[in-house]
Amino acid sequence: MATESTRRAPQCTTGVVLRSEQISPHMLRIVLGGDGLAGFGAGEFTDHYVKLLFPVPGVDYPEPFDMGVIRAELPREDWPKTRTYTVRSWDPESGELAIDFVCHGDQGLAGPWAMGARPGDVLRFLGPGGAYTPSAEADWHLLVGDESALPAIGAAMARIPAGVPARVFVEVADRAERQDLPTACDAEIVWLHRDGAPVGQALVDAVREVKFLDGTVHAFVHGEATFVKELRRHLRVERELPLEWLSISGYWRRGRDEDGWQSSKRDWNREIEEEEAKALSTGT
Repeated sequence: MATESTRRAPQCTTGVVLRSEQISPHMLRIVLGGDGLAGFGAGEFTDHYVKLLFPVPGVDYPEPFDMGVIRAELPREDWPKTRTYTVRSWDPESGELAIDFVCHGDQGLAGPWAMGARPGDVLRFLGPGGAYTPSAEADWHLLVGDESALPAIGAAMARIPAGVPARVFVEVADRAERQDLPTACDAEIVWLHRDGAPVGQALVDAVREVKFLDGTVHAFVHGEATFVKELRRHLRVERELPLEWLSISGYWRRGRDEDGWQSSKRDWNREIEEEEAKALSTGT
């Protein structure tokens, strides 16, 4: 008999590593394939994401792998650890799914896995989720982010029609971390290098100084939570950009792993919304 946990468990997809591609010194692209990707639902949005599942060492999981059974029968500390990653590309014809990983040696969970991944390795994940794609009704587009948002920015640029203006601001560690972002749109790409400065500081300064084009702008701003909060206030309060023309989210936060960040993100969002409502009502 199905329990409440098994009924609500999201569907798990299984991909098999086909190859890896070194995009920049610290960004590695893992390409997945295999029969388990048949019918994978990405394609509508350019910010599609999946929640990668990393087994806890020493824990035996049921076969066939079933998150509903795992949640019903195992203690929470034995559930696979999840890490959220953007879909860089999905080709339903070839059945290939690409995910980009920022890798810094043995730091973190997903990065070291990607560095050690070999053809034939299995990666399970939940999803996809997503909500943003560049609006065809916008006169121009503003895309802003750090490395964590770079896959979604690249996917969005590939979707913006030829000739449509886009102003793109990407912050990376240094010049070596730049990468090609193929697009047919009229893109003006500004690469910003931290060179040891806090993440997002250069993005905040650059966006505050940019001259907006005429017409309706559709903005995408994602990355480290601190700079995202600053830019949300700037775009909503100072630039008076309507919320429906803004896709903005803190993908991660300095000093916290994903588990800690996700557990506090709802409160963080509520605080921002309350501060923003007050600022809009008082004009301060």
